[in-house]
Amino acid sequence: MTSLDALSLARRIRAHALRMTHAAKASHIGSCFSAADIVAVLYGGLLHIKPEIPDWPERDRFVMSKGHAAAILYATLAETGFFPTDWLSTYSGDGAKLGGHVTGHGVPGVELSSGSLGHGLSVACGMALALRADKKPSRVYALLSDGECDEGSIWEAALFAGHHKLDNLTAIIDYNKIQSFGSVSEVLDLEPFADKWRAAKWAVSEVDGHDHAALHKQLTHVTAGKPNLIIAHTIKGKGVSFMEDQLAWHYKSVNDEQLAQALAELGVS
Repeated sequence: MTSLDALSLARRIRAHALRMTHAAKASHIGSCFSAADIVAVLYGGLLHIKPEIPDWPERDRFVMSKGHAAAILYATLAETGFFPTDWLSTYSGDGAKLGGHVTGHGVPGVELSSGSLGHGLSVACGMALALRADKKPSRVYALLSDGECDEGSIWEAALFAGHHKLDNLTAIIDYNKIQSFGSVSEVLDLEPFADKWRAAKWAVSEVDGHDHAALHKQLTHVTAGKPNLIIAHTIKGKGVSFMEDQLAWHYKSVNDEQLAQALAELGVS
């Protein structure tokens, strides 16, 4: 896939996630939209994966640690051929495979069930350590939320990765600066954010999390002997004017009128 494909993929997965959360009356569309470009760049040709063989041993691993943004991951996996797009209509339904938080059981392409925040980076560290021990060339990518970094387990994993020089691990933080009940700076300020990761022996870069070229450049950069961290500065609800940078869309779902407006703004009929 080319960067143009990734841009198209980002638009399609936003539309899917919007319809999914609308039908299910589910939450977290704002979180899905802030992460959409990051996920689209990864799955738009950067990850070494084979959708027809989800458990291909040589694959790169992607861990969606911010599991509440499940809809955007499911949409991406469907669009890239891991399972039929028809499955998306079952999202968050009673007994459905596609749970409201990322569910791995019976869902091809999902490496880890997640949603209890703070766990994904630890699991990604274990994957990276095991791959290195097995002398595998595969890489591990973990997508975290900024509010998730309130969890002590994140910092334990950060210290572990730096200590073990896990340079086959890249963590990306969706830094939209809004968490469940307020701004990150109000709830528990993370700054100086980058310095904390550098102190834990990570190579750190900061990018516009909606700039596909910048994301691709940093996601393909590896610093030898250090785990790599990308702080992606994003906008909650990116792509829909009435959602952007609005706390309410952490938990709200669109009504019929808002659905039509949002799809129009995304350029999707």
